[in-house]
Amino acid sequence: MPAQEQGTTLMTARWVVGHEDGRHVLFENGEVAFENGRITFVGHDFPDEAARRIDCGDAVLGPGFIDLDALSDLDTTVLGFDNQPAWKKGRVWPASYMRAGPREMYTADELAWQKRYAFTRLIRNGITTALPIASLFYREWGETPEEFAAAADAAEELGLRVYLGPAYRTGNTFVTDDGEIDFHFDEARGLDGLKAAEAFCRDHEGRAGGLIRTMLAPDRIETCTEELLRRTAAASADLAVPVRLHCCQSVFEYESVVRMHGKSPPEWLSSLGFLSERSILPHLTVISGRNGITHDAPDLQILADSGASLAHCPLVMARGGLALDDFATYRDAGLTIGMGTDTHPPDMILNMQAGLLMGRLSAGRPQAVRSEDMYDAATLGGAKALGRSDLGRLEPGACADITVIGLDDPAMGQVIDPIQTLMLNGSGRDVRTVVIDGRVVMRDGVIPGVDEAAMQAQAQAQFDGLVRQYPDRTHGHPPLSDIFSSSYPLRRAAS
Repeated sequence: MPAQEQGTTLMTARWVVGHEDGRHVLFENGEVAFENGRITFVGHDFPDEAARRIDCGDAVLGPGFIDLDALSDLDTTVLGFDNQPAWKKGRVWPASYMRAGPREMYTADELAWQKRYAFTRLIRNGITTALPIASLFYREWGETPEEFAAAADAAEELGLRVYLGPAYRTGNTFVTDDGEIDFHFDEARGLDGLKAAEAFCRDHEGRAGGLIRTMLAPDRIETCTEELLRRTAAASADLAVPVRLHCCQSVFEYESVVRMHGKSPPEWLSSLGFLSERSILPHLTVISGRNGITHDAPDLQILADSGASLAHCPLVMARGGLALDDFATYRDAGLTIGMGTDTHPPDMILNMQAGLLMGRLSAGRPQAVRSEDMYDAATLGGAKALGRSDLGRLEPGACADITVIGLDDPAMGQVIDPIQTLMLNGSGRDVRTVVIDGRVVMRDGVIPGVDEAAMQAQAQAQFDGLVRQYPDRTHGHPPLSDIFSSSYPLRRAAS
């Protein structure tokens, strides 16, 4: 783990995002001091002349971003980007694959390496707190405590603040031989997964001086039985850890829950006692009255009244043709909104930009969603979802989690307000320096001990190996050329 800076460190920048009276404020030519992992001063004219100084120049220095749905494996959304429908393209298990017995498509070493690789990408994009997410489509069933122990090792080595927990489920979808989508359930297996996840929480909560925290991660609402969700809610309360459940992210999921349980997803979760201030629900793009759903249920009010939080992932949802409809309505209903990336790159700035644009389009008026709404979601909203008043803000007593974003690249254009400029022209590539818990984990774009070129080559090799396995796990077992289309006719050199 990187060492904490000794004594008092003073960071200065053209703009500093401080925090006063419950909201962010901007300090022009501001200063931030920290010691022993905690912020001690934000503002102007810091009195300690002996403090170690880091001048960040023409930059915005703000609280680190909080990613409530952070990709922790290789991003396979690219495989479905222009290759649809999913059930014909290997992203739903065929019955033949089920009969042969699903298998692990990565080795244990590959899974451990992927977590470390993904964590470096998060740091590179200014994310200081992350709740990892990975696809179970490529797994035998669920994730394992062993791989998450390795993930904890990687996070501790890099200095990333994380909430970890292996994903589990009691069911999955599959494609029948006739081309229909059906469900397979194995409740005993899922309940064993929950027990293992509870043990992981007890064993790892508070590791690395509190940098490593834990969570419960049932996979998707439609692949969870009532018993699993009831027991998960009880375990979340008993362990006092957050619980994340992907919910209301597709019409198929919503209608499947209504068909199986006679209630909308929010109604069903509420009836089970699942919803609470510990509940984090990624996406929520498909609820009653929105995105083609006509089911008569007060979904949004149920969610807002429960204290649950939305993990808003605008970029990955837009890539699949869906958008939150609309951000302003969810915000005004009182729902806590944090941000997630859920794809590569984990560019929180790009996600804020996408969320801002789609929020304005859906509302039909530009002032319905402002730049600060998205920045608040990426910082304060995520902190509230985690019950952490010491994260997502720079004020005395808060954790020294800091992201420095350069403003001097000509691509940024002219700056009148730094947050508005980020929403117009910024990118994750503009993140320069990252501090987590008072440790400089990236300086001037360099993460100590990380060879980015070598990591990228290894990631591509693992990805290519995964793709080669697709015919086996695709309905009808077509060749790769039929599963994945080319944007233009492909010409290869003679071997």
